[in-house]
Amino acid sequence: MLKEAATGEAGAAYPDLHRHLKALEEAGLLIRVDRPINKDTEMHPLVRWQFRGGFSEAQRKAFLFTNVVDSKGKKYDIPVVVGALAASREIYRIGLGCELNEIAATWSRAAANPIPPRVVENAPCHEIVTVGDDLDRPGAALDGIPVPISTPGWDNAPYTTLSQYITKDPDTGVQNMGNYRGQIKSRRRMGMNPSLELRPGIYTHWLKYKERGEPMPAAVVLGAPPVVTFTSTMKLPERLDEFHVAGALAGSPLNVVKAKTVDLLVPAEAEIVIEGYIHTDCLEPEAPFGESHGHVNLQEFNAFMDVTAITRRRDAILTSIISQVTPSESSLIKRVAMEPLLLDHLREGLGLRCVKKVSLHEPLTNIRKVVLIHVEKGTPRVEIWRALYGLASQHRAIGKYVIAVDDDIDVDNADSILWALSYRCNPALDMEVMKHRDQGHGPRSERNGGEDASVLFDATLKEPFPPISLPKQEYMENARHIWEELGLPELKPQTPWYGYSLGEWDANLEQMAERAVASDYWTTGDIIAQQRRSDVPMNTEVRRVKD
Repeated sequence: MLKEAATGEAGAAYPDLHRHLKALEEAGLLIRVDRPINKDTEMHPLVRWQFRGGFSEAQRKAFLFTNVVDSKGKKYDIPVVVGALAASREIYRIGLGCELNEIAATWSRAAANPIPPRVVENAPCHEIVTVGDDLDRPGAALDGIPVPISTPGWDNAPYTTLSQYITKDPDTGVQNMGNYRGQIKSRRRMGMNPSLELRPGIYTHWLKYKERGEPMPAAVVLGAPPVVTFTSTMKLPERLDEFHVAGALAGSPLNVVKAKTVDLLVPAEAEIVIEGYIHTDCLEPEAPFGESHGHVNLQEFNAFMDVTAITRRRDAILTSIISQVTPSESSLIKRVAMEPLLLDHLREGLGLRCVKKVSLHEPLTNIRKVVLIHVEKGTPRVEIWRALYGLASQHRAIGKYVIAVDDDIDVDNADSILWALSYRCNPALDMEVMKHRDQGHGPRSERNGGEDASVLFDATLKEPFPPISLPKQEYMENARHIWEELGLPELKPQTPWYGYSLGEWDANLEQMAERAVASDYWTTGDIIAQQRRSDVPMNTEVRRVKD
């Protein structure tokens, strides 16, 4: 039934999303867009321009869309905000409630001094509660939430991108919260991709429920106090509870409340909470979706959730995050916290006081591929290598050389070269070390007898790859017209500024993408429901299953 509930009990000592947006507006960092914006073709391409249009990070802002529609003319009563958490460091630090030079120390203190949450009885996230048969009313379930399409022309449906999945270990009762994408598949069904290579807590929980032969209860938070969102995007050690760290970031206990239909605690000041059960008996196709590594993630068999309740605030605002090709809001929200946590790991965990700074290269390489360690002058060589090995134990894909690239790579742009190195080169196959080389032009060194070495990488495409995960050219061009119509600063497109195929894209995927931008993704949801399998493991690519 549909009912309204009382607002939160005692308020919060930390800002919720609404207070955060007010602070951004007062700081001149929020752009309100009141004209109709199509969430499936225009919204993300429009905001994307401030990441691909030649703007500095300091020029990026949050966009609040108050008049959201889809390709069929459907109007939504929930505004959408994009870029409100980490379009820039300034936006991020306002959400964290500290100065720019205090971000690293704030994260270090929070990880070292977690604060348990406070359970409340009434909460803003329960002001409107929809459960049972009322979820079947048009517009009352997922079809009433204006989830945008991130990469129009490639994605096969709208995906929640800033969605915190909350689950619980059935053995220990300990909750886990992580940020994962969620495909909107039908009015009461959404997908879940847990990124298995990171071994997230949610996947561990899923395996335990699968062994028990039970569906897994879950809650998905769409919009929350910034400290909750920031914490959910980090891969914290298993010993740390995300709600406890979020409280430490806030400097006071996080308010949480019991969900309505699942035995889980959710943030009391959340904007929207989707409750339900994730199937463990079978998987179904999920994606294509433009990923943060710069390519479209093709179809995989992944989990899906049946919705049992949707709760929300009366004045709910949906948050969506710009991801895909970096730099992006997705990469920055991780980078500003990951750098100090990595530094803390080296200095405190390994005792390497010689390490002064860890820098993650962001543009196009998605912060994980190129990592720089700043060490104190005069540090013994063995200590430098200990630092390199220590960092490598935390993050993979440390690279540094690029020589040969394809013609779609701008060789005058270091970002573009590093992108090619990260995604088009397998060092085991495409790398040659040439020893006993002359040092050539430049300062002469006596190390190794005055000899040097060259490392050659072939960073060209060796096989068809999925498309570049940016909206197709037609959608970016249309969004550019809207950008100019709104009188926003002049764009300076940077290559690549639209998505294009690299050979691995078939007619079926193209048809799903075309349905998506026409807001006909329910049809796709019905089709992929017929392809459910119980004989394949999680993350199995659909193209690898012949039958």
